[in-house]
Amino acid sequence: MDELFRLIFSADFVASVLRMSTPILFVGLAAMVGDKADVLCVAYEGIMLFAAFGGVVGSALLHSLAGGLTGGLLAGLVITGIFAYFVLYMDAKPMLIGLALNILASAGTVFGLYLITGSKANSANLGSMAFSEIHIPVVENIPVIGGIVSGHNTLTYFVFLCVFLVQMLLYRTPLGLRIRTAGEAPLAAASVGINVSKTKFIALIISGLLASMGGIFMSMAYLPYFTRDMVAGRGFIGIAAQSLGAGSPLLTMVWTMVFGAADALGSMAQSFRLPSQFAQMTPYLVTLIGLVLMNIPKKVRK
Repeated sequence: MDELFRLIFSADFVASVLRMSTPILFVGLAAMVGDKADVLCVAYEGIMLFAAFGGVVGSALLHSLAGGLTGGLLAGLVITGIFAYFVLYMDAKPMLIGLALNILASAGTVFGLYLITGSKANSANLGSMAFSEIHIPVVENIPVIGGIVSGHNTLTYFVFLCVFLVQMLLYRTPLGLRIRTAGEAPLAAASVGINVSKTKFIALIISGLLASMGGIFMSMAYLPYFTRDMVAGRGFIGIAAQSLGAGSPLLTMVWTMVFGAADALGSMAQSFRLPSQFAQMTPYLVTLIGLVLMNIPKKVRK
């Protein structure tokens, strides 16, 4: 038990939490933009999977990180565009379209993986590239702080910049005002000349870009290759983090840290001879507990 506490309060554990939180935070921010436009998108799991797959294929074909980034973003945007078209212009149910795209992504990426590599397991033999870690001069040599702040992947630093950018977008720009107005009062927005469908479409595209970055992180940073269903529910956990964050990018970030800590603890549990199933269920159990605790005050007020 003493060893467990030493690990939890170590710089390595905090660094692991930041790493585990990165894809969830990308999706949490994506879900926030969609939520402000009043569009329930449950297709983030599929968007992330296609982006993860597109990232490794793009980087392998073009032999560059830029190729992987472009391939991942384009793959994610295609799925986002399909979702947006059916929901906004065909009046389809967001839940049904989202679930359909998630199932398509799960099977479609494995099929594509088999066609390209001949394997249904992973893309390790594809020779794709991965984003490197950034070691901050001077800071990396500071005890404790250096281990926490320095040495993270490029995309981990970028996602925390995105927290600030999303905050500025939603609450400090004309586009953010239009997105929030289109989501909260679409009739009022239309009456002052705002194209509600177009505004929601733009919001979903921004949302899709953020979620795609989470997928790219999974296959070009978290792991240096693509594996079957590697997103593993992080899209849904990101949606939960956004819900618990109550519309605040900062609170959403805090909740993703909680889920990241649960994920890190789950990984550490295997070192203490606990069942692997415990490690797998920990992040989802914490998500469920968080959602229940959030809804208790609402029930009390009623």
